[in-house]
Amino acid sequence: MRKEERFQFVIDYFLQNRPKAETELVYTDPYELIVAVILSAQCTDKRVNMITPVFFQQFPTVQLLAKAQPAEVFELIRSCSYPNNKTKSLLGMAKALTETYGGRMPEEVDELQKLPGVGRKTANVLASVLFSKPVIAVDTHVFRVAARIGLSHNARNPLQTEEQLVHFIPEHLRGLAHHWLILHGRYVCVARNPKCGACGLTDVCKYFTAKTHA
Repeated sequence: MRKEERFQFVIDYFLQNRPKAETELVYTDPYELIVAVILSAQCTDKRVNMITPVFFQQFPTVQLLAKAQPAEVFELIRSCSYPNNKTKSLLGMAKALTETYGGRMPEEVDELQKLPGVGRKTANVLASVLFSKPVIAVDTHVFRVAARIGLSHNARNPLQTEEQLVHFIPEHLRGLAHHWLILHGRYVCVARNPKCGACGLTDVCKYFTAKTHA
């Protein structure tokens, strides 16, 4: 099967079976989303959604967060993975966003990556979700699912996966595709013991083909 055909099958499947897909992080504005996405690194969305309500009660604006003490932030996010590093990232992000951008979220990926705690994946999430930019954020789920199905080939890092996905996925579907692959990896194509029996992509999946012919 040609790669174009595999991509088209996957796109058609998700358009039919999951026409709407969005982040499972709970947020109401750009500030809340960037906090949630920073917290979500190597942490479940479920855990983040348990942390953020109290966090936003204490720090409802980026300006208030920028003035916070590290101990205050740490105490609120201590149940999240890597709370020390994320405390530094959140405070650095808030100060930079306040001092450099007047509290307004930049729209471009390159500008977003200048904020502390915001790598390419986080920047792509923000650009896609907040500003409908035609980018694809590659997290561990997307990296794994793309490789297993055969959407990416010999990608050694998330950037290489991103470049391959962007090449074949139309601009107007990239935001959806990001969430399709995340949710598929979270609930079906899980890291251990993927649920191939519940997957509608087995006809084109390289992993499933290799497993059944082993």
